[in-house]
Amino acid sequence: MKIRIIGRSILLADLLWSVVAFVTADCLRYGRIWDLTSWRTIESLLPFLAATAALWLLLSFLMKLDCFHGGWRFPAVVSHVFLAVVTLMFVLLSVGYLWREYVSRLMLVYFAGLLFVGFIGIRYFARQLLLARHHSGDVRRIMILGADRIARELALKINRHPEMVCKVVGFLSPQDDRQPIARDEKDAVTVPTIGIAELLSAHRITDLIIALSRPSMPEVLNLAAQCRERGITLSFVPQPYELYCFKPSLVDLDGIPILELREVTAPESLIWKRFVDIALGSVLGVVALPILLPAVVGVRRTRSRAFRWEKRCGKRGEVFAMLRLNVDRDTSNSTRFERSLVNLSVTELPQLWNVLRGEMTLVGPRPDPPQKVSRYSEWEQQRLRVKPGMTGLAQVHGLRDQNSLEEKTRFDLQYILNISFVSDASILLQTLWILATRLFDHFRLIAREPDGKRSFSIDEFDELHLLEENLQSAHRSPSSSD
Repeated sequence: MKIRIIGRSILLADLLWSVVAFVTADCLRYGRIWDLTSWRTIESLLPFLAATAALWLLLSFLMKLDCFHGGWRFPAVVSHVFLAVVTLMFVLLSVGYLWREYVSRLMLVYFAGLLFVGFIGIRYFARQLLLARHHSGDVRRIMILGADRIARELALKINRHPEMVCKVVGFLSPQDDRQPIARDEKDAVTVPTIGIAELLSAHRITDLIIALSRPSMPEVLNLAAQCRERGITLSFVPQPYELYCFKPSLVDLDGIPILELREVTAPESLIWKRFVDIALGSVLGVVALPILLPAVVGVRRTRSRAFRWEKRCGKRGEVFAMLRLNVDRDTSNSTRFERSLVNLSVTELPQLWNVLRGEMTLVGPRPDPPQKVSRYSEWEQQRLRVKPGMTGLAQVHGLRDQNSLEEKTRFDLQYILNISFVSDASILLQTLWILATRLFDHFRLIAREPDGKRSFSIDEFDELHLLEENLQSAHRSPSSSD
């Protein structure tokens, strides 16, 4: 099953569900008795349904609404579908108003609700079908040639995409005769570096991906010929892989493949982002006051100051003072109240002031202190191309200060490559989801404590969240500040 077929199948199911939701919403609103008059009434609304189908086709193309783009994550699915349905209904209402075509508002509410629930259900059902196929073993078996950071990251990303219908069996390393390092113990074998093609055939490998940082071209060409003879698909991760802040496009020049790397447009031209920061930041500041004021009072009871300024590096490495609650991180001496503030990210709410001042933005890479930025590699310095944010793509994937800078950088650069209003809105919605989940887990832990006396550490709290992709990662580097 190809990825495009899956996307088209989901889109077709969406369109069919739109018809069902339309008829159901009409019945819920008017309690139809199916006679000739009812059918004529529905026929008068068919242009409305046709506009819905056309707009959804356009939104699916622009927003990649199969929801497998970037890896399956339920909060991301909900946020993307929610934004798409809201956009759809806004356009339909606007067009209906301009054309002075009356449609019951209650019916539209029913219609929007049914669309949202149905679209979520379609994507969840599609994922369950893909997982069932994985469990049955009806997948392509992939071996990765390489066992370093790039190879392991590739395996991790493949595992996040069930729509690829692939399983990474293991890794082959030309530097170590004891390879491959298999993912499953039953798949583990010990082979010399020669005779790789025979090994792949013996273990029913369908795809070989070469992810070597310094491939030996004569050996690669020989391996490619052997794989072609055995019907094994061969793929490459182009080098140098660290050219991450460029959008690649493959150009076929009379049979010679050329990988074109185009630099992303400078984010300075995104005026909408500053407008959203001011408008939404002001609203969030007002909403945050009832949460922040009790926290300030609580901190002030145990510390001399409620707030503190910390030096952080912003866009182009410019140092600015970031405002936080005066609560230490990762310390066993903190009170349970202070640990709760850290776990629920209440300590970061004062950074709305930095957002309004223009030093930070609502969505972007989290800022690091100057001493850590001074140790950035040239690749990691790409994070400094944009303003730092209160939340970002790395944070909605569960990465916090205990995770490595390398992991965060990959998500941050992925965000920089695809900055848009939709991606920012989706990340903000996912952040709300994560905060609600943390709040729920927080109260659940308190309810489990005998007499309310049991305390817990930050590490214990974080284990309750969706960090499965990080726990699978085998290439940790020293952690950075979040």
